[in-house]
Amino acid sequence: MARKANSKVGLVLSLGSSAIAVVRSVKRMRRTRGDQDRLETANAVAGLLPLITSALLVARRLRGRSHQQPAG
Repeated sequence: MARKANSKVGLVLSLGSSAIAVVRSVKRMRRTRGDQDRLETANAVAGLLPLITSALLVARRLRGRSHQQPAG
């Protein structure tokens, strides 16, 4: 069972890995566009969408953590 990243470090690492995956997918998409293969390009775009969504969700969690005031 996957463990949710509760720490700020875990969230930053998750965001970093998502960013790397997005960069790789963009490179793949550019390569398929150069080959003029529409089906491969569509596949690359479809694979890119969940990566972007995941990165945005992690960024939102990080932003929410930074706005929380410490209880004290």
